[in-house]
Amino acid sequence: MKDDKKNMLAKVAYLYYFEEKTQNEIAEELKIYRTTVSRMIKQAKDEGIVKIEIQEFNTQIYALERHMKSKYKLKDIEIVPVVESDSNEKKNQKLSKAAAAYIKRKIEMDSIVGVSWGETLGDTVAEIESKKKTNAMFVPIAGGPSHINSKYHVNTLVYEMARKFSGQNIFVNATVIQETPQLKKGIMDSKYFKELKDYWERLDIAIVGIGGPLRIRESQWRDLLTKEDYKDLELREAVGDCCCRFFDHEGKMLKGNLYERTIGLDLYHLKKVPLSVGIARSKVKSKSILAMLKKSYINCLITDEETVLEILRLEKDPYLDTYQLKEI
Repeated sequence: MKDDKKNMLAKVAYLYYFEEKTQNEIAEELKIYRTTVSRMIKQAKDEGIVKIEIQEFNTQIYALERHMKSKYKLKDIEIVPVVESDSNEKKNQKLSKAAAAYIKRKIEMDSIVGVSWGETLGDTVAEIESKKKTNAMFVPIAGGPSHINSKYHVNTLVYEMARKFSGQNIFVNATVIQETPQLKKGIMDSKYFKELKDYWERLDIAIVGIGGPLRIRESQWRDLLTKEDYKDLELREAVGDCCCRFFDHEGKMLKGNLYERTIGLDLYHLKKVPLSVGIARSKVKSKSILAMLKKSYINCLITDEETVLEILRLEKDPYLDTYQLKEI
């Protein structure tokens, strides 16, 4: 290429990328056609005169997100990178920060937002720092845990969300598991609960955690389960829960006495919410998350790299053969 031609391409590129002039402005300044400017900008990139470099962008994670998004028909996915030296505490913190940033972007004016509860969601809400005015309504989509003063109680979370998003909230005044199906039905049919159920029908966003296998009993609510409940769930091979609804490895909800005693959004209902966001990580929860994805109960997943790779291992996905695996 002749030097004068190369110099002209460089000049056009400089005006476009550094001085941020429009193509029309460049055309007028250099006395050439706008279509010529467009062609020269492209040629400058093709000839290597312009080299665009995106800093701190993990192309491997982005490709993994695109694969998962396509494979499970997700609207959105955020995968947090993991490094070998990360402790579990660090991994959880990274997840909470990513989830907080995502949620802040998605909640808009007058949204109706359903919130489940648990440690992961509690940490996520805590990471939302600056306020955003939305006039959104935040509602519980499951009854409360047994530990009324817990900072992860659903009422605490909807209150904090409403405060940080300059919105409104309502509370739920019942524990998630009742002693009998009749008690649960009485609460769900009561006048006070009608407002909450009406909001469940109009949710724009649902934000949920995903519980792991039955052996994980340090939950805020699983102490409400009876020995008979555990025995039944084990026999039916429960792999996890969401909104306090248990399911097997294929995502089939395990209905029965426990189901009929549970105050929480049905997973088939969760599936219909325009944006249903699941926030969870760890290899231990990979089967639970995979089951949720198989049934499309959630259409957005926020998790981390090691969890996704474990999910793909469970699926025997050939994509792993092309992934640059590292010890994590």
